[in-house]
Amino acid sequence: MNILHVIASCDRTEGGPVEGVFRLGDAFREMGHEQELLTLDHSDDAAVRDAPSVVHALGRKKSVSAGIASRALNWSRYSPAAVDWLREHADEYDGVIVDGLWNFSTRVARLGLQRSRTPYIVFSHGMLDPWFRSRYPLKHLAKSVLWQFNEGPLMRGAAAAAFTTERERDLAKALWRPWGITEQVVGYGTAAPPAESPSMKDAFQGRVSGLQAAPYLLFLGRIHEKKGGDILVNAFGDFWEGSDAHLVIAGPGDASFIATLRELAAKSGCAERIHWPGMLEGDEKWGALYGCDAMILPSHQENFGVVVAEALGCGRPVIISDQVNISGDVQRAQAGIICHDTRASVAEAMTRFFRLDAGAREAMGERGKRLFQTQFNIARTAEELVEILSHAKR
Repeated sequence: MNILHVIASCDRTEGGPVEGVFRLGDAFREMGHEQELLTLDHSDDAAVRDAPSVVHALGRKKSVSAGIASRALNWSRYSPAAVDWLREHADEYDGVIVDGLWNFSTRVARLGLQRSRTPYIVFSHGMLDPWFRSRYPLKHLAKSVLWQFNEGPLMRGAAAAAFTTERERDLAKALWRPWGITEQVVGYGTAAPPAESPSMKDAFQGRVSGLQAAPYLLFLGRIHEKKGGDILVNAFGDFWEGSDAHLVIAGPGDASFIATLRELAAKSGCAERIHWPGMLEGDEKWGALYGCDAMILPSHQENFGVVVAEALGCGRPVIISDQVNISGDVQRAQAGIICHDTRASVAEAMTRFFRLDAGAREAMGERGKRLFQTQFNIARTAEELVEILSHAKR
C-alpha cells in the first residue's frame, strides 16, 4: 500500500503532528507499505531535504516583506499548486491521511480529493478540543465558519475521522455541529526507543553543563504557553529550595516567550537550576530521557503527547497534567503522577515524586514501560489505519 499524508509542514521545529507522522512512516515500512508527504513547505527548505519520507513540497517561498498581505500569505501557506498536484496524483495512492486541521492543507485536501476514488482518513490530532475555544474565542469564531464549508465536509466525506482516545472523540462531538462523521479511535504512540547506550549520556551532557550527577526533571518539546511553560517554571520556583533537583527545559519555542520564562526563573531565585539546551535530537534526546528522574508535561491541553510515550518506553516515570488525554491510562497503570494544570498542583506533584524512594520510582518506571508496550507502540495505530483504508477500497 502506498499512503500519502497531507500536512501543513514537515518541519519538526514547528511542533504539531509531523513527528508522529514520521514514526508512522517507520511502522508502515516495517509492514511493507510506503509513505509520502504532500506539504506546504517550499522545496528548498532544509526540513524537506532532511525528512525521512519522500516529501512533495508545493508551498510558496516565505516572503521577507513586513506588509500585511505578505504576512497573511506566510501564515496561511496559501498554495493553489498543491491543490492542482493532489487532483492530478491522488489516484496514484492507495490511501490518503490528512493530518491536522485549520490550515490551508485541509483546503488542499477538500478540493484535491473531491473527485478522487482514493479513500482518505482525517486525523485531527486534538485540534477539535474545546480548550482552544475558551483560550482563543475570536479564532474559534473563524473556525466555526471554516467548519461549515471546509473542515466539516472534509471529515464527513472521509472513510473515517481518526481519534487518539475516546475522550478526544467525545469532546469533539460535543462541540462541533453538524457532526455526521464516521469515527474511529485508533490510539497513537511512537516507535520503541533505541537501547540505552553510553554515547547517549555523553551527547546529552555535551549540551547541558552544570548538571553532573544531579537529579533532574525533563520537559521536552515545543516551549509554548499551551504546554504550561509558565506554571512549570513558577512551580519549580516554589519547589526547588530544600531539594537538589534541577529542571531541563529542552525544545524550540518563541524567543520572547522563552525570555519571559527565564525572567520568571530569575525572580524565583532558581535560574541556576534550570537549563535551556534548545531542541534535542538523536542521542542527545535519548540521553536526556534515559537520564532524567521523571519527564514532566503540565499542559493545558494535550491530545496525546508523543514525548510522554517516549519517556514511558524508556522506563521513566512521568508527571503530567490531567489535561493530557492519556493521563487516565498513566494513572490506571500507576506509571506516574497526575496533577492539575496549576502552579500549586504541579509544585505539589514535584514534591510527591521526590519523596518517593528509589525503589518506588524504579517500579513506577517499569510499569510505564509495560504500558508503552501494550498501548503506545505506534505499530498498533499503523495497523488500524491500514485496515480502515483497506476496507474502504474493497
